[in-house]
Amino acid sequence: MTWNMPAEFAPQERVWMAFPRVGNTLGDDVASADLARDTWAAVANAAAGFEPVTMVVDPSAVAEATRRLSSEIEIVEAPLDDYWMRDIGPTFVLDETGALGGVDWTFNGWGANAWATWERDDRIASTVVGLAGATHLPSTLVNEGGGIHVDGEGTVLLTETVQLDPRRNPYTDKRRVEWELQRTIGATSFIWLPRGLTRDYESSGTRGHVDMVATFAEPGRVLLHWQDDPSHPDYAVVRQIRAVLEQATDAAGRSLEIIELPAPDTLRDEDGFVDWNYANHLVVNGGVIACGYGEPEADARAAGILGDAYGREVVTIDARPILERGGGIHCITQQQPASSAR
Repeated sequence: MTWNMPAEFAPQERVWMAFPRVGNTLGDDVASADLARDTWAAVANAAAGFEPVTMVVDPSAVAEATRRLSSEIEIVEAPLDDYWMRDIGPTFVLDETGALGGVDWTFNGWGANAWATWERDDRIASTVVGLAGATHLPSTLVNEGGGIHVDGEGTVLLTETVQLDPRRNPYTDKRRVEWELQRTIGATSFIWLPRGLTRDYESSGTRGHVDMVATFAEPGRVLLHWQDDPSHPDYAVVRQIRAVLEQATDAAGRSLEIIELPAPDTLRDEDGFVDWNYANHLVVNGGVIACGYGEPEADARAAGILGDAYGREVVTIDARPILERGGGIHCITQQQPASSAR
């Protein structure tokens, strides 16, 4: 049986999310925690305007979730450690008949970060696969959904500092990673980017998730986060990544068209250089749910680029409470492609 991961711009059945629960990532500042809950709910409610949304909620957070979520959103209870569904949930794939499968990557808290717990999160993918009625496809590769982007035709973007991370996969190499990605998601062409954004290498980061820096808008076209201020360390990073993309070809042998997504103007917050970007967005049926940063001009510019690239309506959500916790809108969502399975 051959499995293939559809591109995120392919037709979708629904979006899966997980709701914030009390813990290290949410923090103990009540006002900040409530703002985070409101932001997760705003993303879910926006996505529900385009397609069904299912929210996985820890039993301790049901009241908080119910109060904030649209009645259209399905709530299912399951124990959680954290709430980054892109990374703890399954990566959905289709077989040659269009039947649905779900890849259950091994999850170890983004490389066994000292602050992370993951005993419950490591079981969420299999829970979601069961709820979706998909075939369960377990993998021993330590990987997260935010660590890959595909064009739906066999090309995958990934970074050398995630799948080859010694705290994730200490005994693997590129050949073994590529074999497993071919087996699980149908990848045949592998574009290894050298790294991710600078802030992603701090203690709370993922050490290089590709979904913070680049994604496919369609086969042969890549949206790339672009930092044009030389004082920001990502000025050099994005140019290093662009150089790799310019030399790459996809599974169909095409060179890649690169569309720059300029960063917002803010360079720093109280913790240092920010990783604010517009590459980390959710594509839904007929729409895009985009990160906003309270900068009307920059947010509108990014929405225009995304709208043109996908030919879809763009809804912008202030994502700063998500970025403060280590990710973006793409990181808290997971799309389920449309399939022939019912």
